[in-house]
Amino acid sequence: MPISADILRGHTDTIILTQLMEKDSYGYEINKNVQKRTQGQYEFKEATLYTAFKRLEKSGWITAYWGEDGPGARRRYYAITEAGRDEWKRRSEEWQKTRELLDALLVMEENHESN
Repeated sequence: MPISADILRGHTDTIILTQLMEKDSYGYEINKNVQKRTQGQYEFKEATLYTAFKRLEKSGWITAYWGEDGPGARRRYYAITEAGRDEWKRRSEEWQKTRELLDALLVMEENHESN
């Protein structure tokens, strides 16, 4: 069952920062990696991805540069900054706490009494 895009929408920046923690990358590669990791259940819309890149760059969490990949179109690569690494750490910790809270709130208690 595919997950609602609304659930992940608020985590777009964190997902991108996570990808860039591993290595510098470009939009298409990041999106393909997201699809691979989610077994095709999730992908970014192009507009969402590039709006997020602009937002992250404006915040100082990533930088962009043109890669030299040989013949063909040049690719715009993105790299995480030190401030971006700090932001990734903060957001990752926040996500862990959120996950713990959701797990606590969404699990039915074994001794649940019906009204």
